[in-house]
Amino acid sequence: MNWEEIDTYAKEWVKEAGNRIRLSFEKTLSIETKSNANDLVTNMDKEIEQFFINKIRGMYPEHRIMGEEGFGDELNSLDGIVWLIDPIDGTMNFIHQQRNFAISIGIYENGIGQIGLVYDVVHDELYHAIRGKGAFLNGKQLPVLKESKVKESIIALNATWVMENHRIDHNLLIPLVRNARGTRSYGTAALELVFVATGRVDAYLSMRLSPWDIAAGAVIVEELGGVVTNLKGEKHNFLSQDSLFTANPGLHQEILKDYLRVGQS
Repeated sequence: MNWEEIDTYAKEWVKEAGNRIRLSFEKTLSIETKSNANDLVTNMDKEIEQFFINKIRGMYPEHRIMGEEGFGDELNSLDGIVWLIDPIDGTMNFIHQQRNFAISIGIYENGIGQIGLVYDVVHDELYHAIRGKGAFLNGKQLPVLKESKVKESIIALNATWVMENHRIDHNLLIPLVRNARGTRSYGTAALELVFVATGRVDAYLSMRLSPWDIAAGAVIVEELGGVVTNLKGEKHNFLSQDSLFTANPGLHQEILKDYLRVGQS
């Protein structure tokens, strides 16, 4: 498989899609809700996903597509080559701020991530990786992640999870927040993953994400030696929603053991 060729086309399409999104800033968006009042989708989310699907089907008709807005294939396996697409990750930020959102594309072969592309449209920052060939930001190679301890780390974590909720015992996370150097929340999983990759934050935790939120960033983080699992320390299967926990190796192990208490009886 010529991954360099696929990567080249994917980068071209991502940049073209980003330009379409920037041009939309002057227009009035059509905004709809999905599962709840805060789960938003715009006409641009739909338009950009359809743009990618048309490009992929035209160039690689044998490839399959999983897209957030439902225009791709109905998948019950990751056999073959699958593109996992989030046309605008961070739609709420896109609507309210016109920044802090990204295009996210992960390309997988038989369940293994081969290419990851996360494009911060507003800042024109393209994070990209091909499996086994390093990870880059706008063509400049990123260094392998250094290990850190909780007390010297910035943790990306939504404040919702430190309040009482039905997904995790918030009492586990309060000491983590207290002991960390600081916490941040950006409202976009794709960017929070690549912020771990660049060391802008040291770990990122979320209780419920979809495969297209994670797929691209996971390739990039793992290419730099980071660890990407769910909160139980297990690998994702990318066919269902799951929690997410990513960090550099030492920090990942420390948080799993000392705060999430995974592996303890």
